[in-house]
Amino acid sequence: MAKRSTRAHGPRDDEPDNERGDERGGGDDGLVRLNKLLADNGIASRRKADELIADGAVMIDGEIVTELGTKVDPSRQRVEIDGIILKAEGAKPRYYLLYKPEGVVCTADPREMRKRAIDLLTDRNAGRLFTVGRLDEDSSGLILLTNDGDFANLVAHPRYGVPKLYKVVVKGSVSDDALREARAGVRLSEGLARFESVGLRKRGDKEGKNRQIRRVFAKLGNKVTELARVRIGNLTDKGLRRGDWRPLSVKEVRELIAIAKGELEPDPVNRRAREAGPGAKRRSGPGARPPKSGGRPPRR
Repeated sequence: MAKRSTRAHGPRDDEPDNERGDERGGGDDGLVRLNKLLADNGIASRRKADELIADGAVMIDGEIVTELGTKVDPSRQRVEIDGIILKAEGAKPRYYLLYKPEGVVCTADPREMRKRAIDLLTDRNAGRLFTVGRLDEDSSGLILLTNDGDFANLVAHPRYGVPKLYKVVVKGSVSDDALREARAGVRLSEGLARFESVGLRKRGDKEGKNRQIRRVFAKLGNKVTELARVRIGNLTDKGLRRGDWRPLSVKEVRELIAIAKGELEPDPVNRRAREAGPGAKRRSGPGARPPKSGGRPPRR
């Protein structure tokens, strides 16, 4: 359990002006106000950030801090909120696409004993990263990793429109009535769960939130046995096996931001790509030809 502290980790508001830095919350000593750091990373406004700090939701170097006016050195200290480690001041924004295997969790909590998604990324220059949104431990598929809080909020927040496509395998046959009910929406404890579209194939594809998908089909009488996210915006799982990752191009980052803001329509989903799934057209077993890397980073 994290330790709670009311001790400031840097100069406080009641210290002399020459040690407080300018009105923007920073100074020549490299320290920045904690609420400003949270705001700069897209977590909340400064006022709301103060509430989060007072509520004990923010940790510095693994220690809960509740004193308002606390300052930190983002280049040397680890600041996290709800398991998300904030980007260091002046750090280069980094963006990666990972194909998360089952059994891997989406958390940046250093106390987590299970394999984390961020542990699979072997780029030594990546620095501190966190996942954009979540995929359940039992689910696989595409997950974004970054150190850019603004980007993460834009892409992951429900109020923005970045579509995600899931490939779902269920136990038993799915009736026409169940499909109609899924399209109309299924009432869960938190409200009505609806998918943008639902289609049936030999191994069906569904769009929606990965946590809700399992619960929706369980309520319809079909247990989900396999769930994989195969698309985020215009990003697909093409060329990625479970555990593989690659950096995003500048164009891909800009497209995701434009889609989230409603400035760009996502590309139509290609039927063949939807049916292929991970590992499609790959030989396996002894004597199989290794796939071309295409610049793919080496696996651990």
